[in-house]
Amino acid sequence: MEKIKKIWLDFEKNNPNAARWLREGGLFFLVSNLITLFKYLILTFLPSAFAFMGDSYVGFPGIEMELFGQSFRWSIVGGEADYFTAYMIAMVIGEVINFFMQRKYVFRSTGNILYQGLWYLVAFCIVTCVVTSINSVWIGVADAFVAPWIYNIGTTILNGGVSMVVFFFVNKKIFPEEKPKEAEEMQNM
Repeated sequence: MEKIKKIWLDFEKNNPNAARWLREGGLFFLVSNLITLFKYLILTFLPSAFAFMGDSYVGFPGIEMELFGQSFRWSIVGGEADYFTAYMIAMVIGEVINFFMQRKYVFRSTGNILYQGLWYLVAFCIVTCVVTSINSVWIGVADAFVAPWIYNIGTTILNGGVSMVVFFFVNKKIFPEEKPKEAEEMQNM
């Protein structure tokens, strides 16, 4: 283990930017996938808690469509009330945890949390609209052919995949590299 640590420290010393990208990218990937698994578990079990809502539909624009003989409503935001409620709860809980984990442990940021949180929220809303518009088609068709636990895997992978790509670059922007105090003091001399 010490040999691996030494190799990494040498690499980090000789290639600080590459080492930073590898560390952030690796940790980002790990944290994002753990959060995605957490969302999947919530999404698998939580819809039954909202079964009392029945098959009512909430969403916008809710355009009736048909694909592979299956009718569904295409929406940018929305879906069947029970599933959509569980979906949004899973996404919000997951992204709140993800925001703080990425901010503190992956990008080691101490910047303005309100500014960072606002931009993260904007990115979350955009990603949610894009993913929901795709999910409305996916779930509308998949629901007729496979069990919910299977289409939840697809939903979670789609959401997690799109979120990972978008949020890595959003996080690189909103959680900027902060200079160590020693380096900052040297520059000010």
